[in-house]
Amino acid sequence: MAAAVVSRACAFGSLRAAWRGFASLPVKGNCCSYSSLAWAFQARCSISAPWTVTVEQRRQSSFFNTLTADELWKGALAETGVGVRKGRGKRRKKKLRKNLNKGQAIGEGRSGFLWPGLNAPVIQGGKVQAISQRKKEERERIQSELIKQRDTYEKKRKMKIKRQGGWSGKCWGGVLLDPPDPGPNGETYEDFETRVIEVRNVFCMNAKEGRKKSIRALVAVGNGKGAAGFALGKAGDRMNALRKAKNKAIRGLHFIERYQDHTIYHDITVKFKRTTIRMKKQNKGYGLHCHRAVITICKLIGIKDMYAKVSGSKNLINITRALFKGLTEQETHQQLANQKSLCVVEFREEQGPLPIVVALPEGTVREDPEPEDEVPDIQLEWSDVKAAQGMKKSPWANVKRTVW
Repeated sequence: MAAAVVSRACAFGSLRAAWRGFASLPVKGNCCSYSSLAWAFQARCSISAPWTVTVEQRRQSSFFNTLTADELWKGALAETGVGVRKGRGKRRKKKLRKNLNKGQAIGEGRSGFLWPGLNAPVIQGGKVQAISQRKKEERERIQSELIKQRDTYEKKRKMKIKRQGGWSGKCWGGVLLDPPDPGPNGETYEDFETRVIEVRNVFCMNAKEGRKKSIRALVAVGNGKGAAGFALGKAGDRMNALRKAKNKAIRGLHFIERYQDHTIYHDITVKFKRTTIRMKKQNKGYGLHCHRAVITICKLIGIKDMYAKVSGSKNLINITRALFKGLTEQETHQQLANQKSLCVVEFREEQGPLPIVVALPEGTVREDPEPEDEVPDIQLEWSDVKAAQGMKKSPWANVKRTVW
């Protein structure tokens, strides 16, 4: 192709040679034009005494064309070697790879050549186009447009995306995310809502890289109809960690039973590690009087009325695990009736002392009552006892008083 280009560029000469090897031709013209053309083709051009041009295919070997792109990026980002071990502890912001092909057009360059099939049509006006060169003004205009495109791309990357507010202005807890990514078989999860529970920076010490920072995200998903799940995601940047967490959470869903689609079936006390949660069943219209993480997860599940008290450790991972543990282990009225072979009744304020049968056993109902040793020993909370007896703590008890 280069031989054809030189033959068209030289008005008084002809070149008959293959691409590999040397080519000589008698010419009449300026030597500077051929040297610039050889620079554009990455070829070596020499001119002898009787005006014979010799063109040789040659690619200058340098540091940038002997190494692959991955090897060059590793050196620039200090991903291997001594650069990784420099500066342990708190480092500057990690450098990321840039897509250098953004704003680039195939065939465009500083020389401004028009290559048919790349940056110019092959056939125009019924004629096959030859390789030509743009004018200087047009070249400068195209280069300035490319620079503007790169600048706008960099500004878009630096621009912060405004997210929906969560529990507070500066934390990621309670922030709404996009639905999880589609599955391998094309299934979509548009009816599932995704909420962030916690985003934290974690560090790992190793001998090679020192103190390595990564992001850990806790995300919960749910459709508001009883199906919900949670998962942890870990990555080098925040968005990848959130994406991993929500895609992992959708693969481990729990189905949680709800009484009349608004509350739990019975009071639950559950403990996970050093975290204890006491949940109480409430009537319609009561609302969610709980920890903010518990409120977020209950909305994803579809629970609208419940009281919950978190005591002990307030670790959000422990709270989430304890909540799902307690809700998945609760017994429905039908399960309790089948287990005891008795009718399950409920007392409501609007019915007075009259019980309401809410579940019947599937088999025969036993006639003998519940044995005394099987009656559960309900442990009362001291705070509930004080509230029932009017012994509530004074609101001024924890106020620090100045001692003169």
